[in-house]
Amino acid sequence: MSLAVMTVSPAAIERLRGLLAKAAPGAGLRVSVEKGGCAGMSYKMEIGEPRKGDEVIETEGGRVIVDAGAVLYLLGTKMDVKTTQFASTFVFENPNQTSACGCGESVELKPAAALSASS
Repeated sequence: MSLAVMTVSPAAIERLRGLLAKAAPGAGLRVSVEKGGCAGMSYKMEIGEPRKGDEVIETEGGRVIVDAGAVLYLLGTKMDVKTTQFASTFVFENPNQTSACGCGESVELKPAAALSASS
């Protein structure tokens, strides 16, 4: 039995359910990382279909699709939701994150293999 790349909190499952309610059958919330921002990388999310090599996490709220290129950066991550008076947003508790910028929009990530090799 293999472990999921990410775990998804109950609050994130509820938010996911709402987002995917009108999406095409088979679609999910696609999570990837991209270069950019002052800390070097940022999380990217969009509604999409799984592609070859992606990891698909099935939840009661719908699918979370982890982009194949992001898997090593997201191993062990917990996806949650942070809600304030004015906004509700997905947040990631990522053990592969080594730092973040002050505004919280970008992060520095190391691939999981690189972290375990340096330990």
